[in-house]
Amino acid sequence: MASMRDYEARHFLWEVSGKVATITLNRPERKNPLTFDSYAELRDVFQRLHEDQEVRSVVITGAGGNFCSGGDVFEIIEPLTRKDMAGLREFTTMTGAVVKAMRHCPQPVIAAVDGICAGAGAILAMASDMRIGTPRARTAFLFVRVGLAGCDMGACAILPRIIGHGRASELLYTGRFMEADEAERWGFFNRLVEPGQVLEEARTTAKVLSDGPTFGHAVTKRQLHEEWDMSIDDAIDAEAEAQAVCMKTRDFQRAFEAFAAKQRPVFEGN
Repeated sequence: MASMRDYEARHFLWEVSGKVATITLNRPERKNPLTFDSYAELRDVFQRLHEDQEVRSVVITGAGGNFCSGGDVFEIIEPLTRKDMAGLREFTTMTGAVVKAMRHCPQPVIAAVDGICAGAGAILAMASDMRIGTPRARTAFLFVRVGLAGCDMGACAILPRIIGHGRASELLYTGRFMEADEAERWGFFNRLVEPGQVLEEARTTAKVLSDGPTFGHAVTKRQLHEEWDMSIDDAIDAEAEAQAVCMKTRDFQRAFEAFAAKQRPVFEGN
């Protein structure tokens, strides 16, 4: 399979620098809304990343001072009002597949969030492994504002695990905007930086992760996802097996050899 390094995106910007890929939603004149095609391409890219050995971390961001305003009103929402139930299920299954692909790709995904982060955009940030925001970032799960439920693309499962059940319930029932300081205090944002620094901060964090034991990071990501519905005892057993597998990697051996030689280990992901 060809490396994703050479991938030519059609519906957003795609850049690979070193071992870090950056996805930039690039419709700044509309605050970077998603379309049927961009949803599908995001799903496909994250699915393909599962097999990529060169890209070791991913940053997702938006152009022009905003992250993403959600689904495009005229290119998605209006056409949905004319679809039958089969067509609607096809759409909601496809959008859910984007989150599944983000959660199942082995690379850590870091969202660099500035400005508006709403609707499906809030979901993309939520589905990332980490989120770095700016003081002007405003996040809203807007689905109730268009007469829908808050249960979109895994929000009722994932958001409570990030910020707590009561806080998630408030956001999903009301559709109100969560301001940046509130989002950081609640744990949605890992930290806040100035707008001109947010992308570089996300890329720096991604580079640190990509220079680490990427096989181990992939196992951590998988276990964080799978242990949500395990008992504590089952989780301990699963982690015992996972860690034993990691102990058979060359990276584990490299770390020991570097420690013994008083050097910094160089991890290769195997």
